[in-house]
Amino acid sequence: MATIAELVAQHTKLDEAATDHLLRLMASWSLLSDLAFSDLLLMAKVSQRDGGDESFVVLGQMRPNNRTTLINNDLVGSTHRADDWPLVRVAFESGTRVVGESKIDNVADLVPVWCVPVRYRDQVVAVMVRLQGPLRGSASLYEQSYLSCFERLCDMVADATFPFREEAVAGPGLPRVGDGIILFDALGQLEFATPNAVNALHRLGIYASAEGRTLEELGVKTRVIERSLEFGIPTLEEIDLGHDVAIQFHGVPLKDNNQVTGVLTLLRDVSDLRQLDRVVMNKEAAVREVHHRVKNNLQTISSLLRLQARRSDEAETKIALNEAERRVRSIAVVHEVLSREPGEEVVFDEIVRSLVLLVEDSVLALHPVEIVVNGDLGVLSTDLATPLAVALAELLTNAVEHAFTDFDGSDNEHVGVVTLNLYIEDDQAVAEIRDNGRGLGENFSLEVPTSLGLSIVRDIIRAQLYGEIEMKSVAGEDGGGTLVRVAVPLSSRL
Repeated sequence: MATIAELVAQHTKLDEAATDHLLRLMASWSLLSDLAFSDLLLMAKVSQRDGGDESFVVLGQMRPNNRTTLINNDLVGSTHRADDWPLVRVAFESGTRVVGESKIDNVADLVPVWCVPVRYRDQVVAVMVRLQGPLRGSASLYEQSYLSCFERLCDMVADATFPFREEAVAGPGLPRVGDGIILFDALGQLEFATPNAVNALHRLGIYASAEGRTLEELGVKTRVIERSLEFGIPTLEEIDLGHDVAIQFHGVPLKDNNQVTGVLTLLRDVSDLRQLDRVVMNKEAAVREVHHRVKNNLQTISSLLRLQARRSDEAETKIALNEAERRVRSIAVVHEVLSREPGEEVVFDEIVRSLVLLVEDSVLALHPVEIVVNGDLGVLSTDLATPLAVALAELLTNAVEHAFTDFDGSDNEHVGVVTLNLYIEDDQAVAEIRDNGRGLGENFSLEVPTSLGLSIVRDIIRAQLYGEIEMKSVAGEDGGGTLVRVAVPLSSRL
């Protein structure tokens, strides 16, 4: 489906600045829809070509959250003959609000309609159509107040003071009409408050009559209303009362002839959300601490293995202990990353960088070797990242230690290179380790590995990760080498 900007470009002559104004309106107009208990459509003129009939394109559609919609179909992107919407045509031509009735598909009776011109830089760039559903009997005091605020905002739409350039006044994370409303006059005095808003004030310890008084007089320390009155821009502030109460105040200035005449304030009790945030933060801190301690314990084990290796007189024992120490450190690398970003997933690229440094630091090769990393695997689950990191560390170490044993340090013409290619293919994480060394022996078989390291890698990839591993000698311009390809599924493993 085409975006709003694409619809504007395809059907209208509106420039980028006017399009941006309409996008800001649609980012905020859920507030208007809820205040009006009505469906809203945004219509723009279709640019006429070859003398065609005048028509309108629907750029946006908004349904109210507090009433049943009148329009079940999605009309965005549809075009309509101007003769079918005469009130919209009059609003474009006159530049003023037009009130009347229109026939709507699937609705038996005529529907009350407001057509509000959307002005930008003294030009009517679109018309906002309000389709009013039936009210529940006579409008209550609160409904009348809602409709009055809606009418004042419509006037702002018509004189280009709404939407605000600074920020949207509705959307994710912001209070909604149903959360609670307080209307303040030009002096910052409370005119009316909905029951939900009164409950929010009670949560702040305010039980006295609030009508005709300012928030400061009520004992609420906030400048949200003052800032909206003074600067004429939306303001958002959260007021906390101890650790148990948190109330969001969102001030929306109401203007007349560019003068602020009041502030429509939406309130939302976010106490439960803040308590949940604290619980999550405490849990993350605990998980981070666990990973940090695991990393420290593994590093302690690594140090003990290193000390034991230094005390041993047997060369074979030293090698075995050093290999065990390196494997423990490769696991510690994963927990070190998780201690910084706790969770069930981890950015594997950070682990790879640490693994490369680990291999370069722990392996002593007679011939200079360079490790090159291409690509990445993105974010992986921790139950996949940990064993895969151990396997890659083992394979990189094996390549650096054994691929270039036929070369001595005086061979400057042949540069030892180990390349690690990482990518995602067919819902699998793929790692390819390629070296330009001597290749595999004629009798080599992964099914009968000649080292403990390859046995560990084979078992990790096949038995633990349910993946595949392949090792083979390859030919190349530099004389050949070895290619190891590892592929493990990203999906859940049974």
